[in-house]
Amino acid sequence: MAKFRTQKSNFLRVKCVDCGNQQVVFDHAASNVQCIICGKTLVKSKGGKSEIKAQIIEVLD
Repeated sequence: MAKFRTQKSNFLRVKCVDCGNQQVVFDHAASNVQCIICGKTLVKSKGGKSEIKAQIIEVLD
């Protein structure tokens, strides 16, 4: 019998709330991720699932 794993982590396309820049981030990031345009923190590392501080546009497969 085959066992199916559910995906526990995802890549996300997020939009910076300050400048509107969109970039792809990992939802279990090991370190904080800043916007490449304005420097605002988009993802805050929490040692597991990260805190997303930006608007999530889509979940990528």
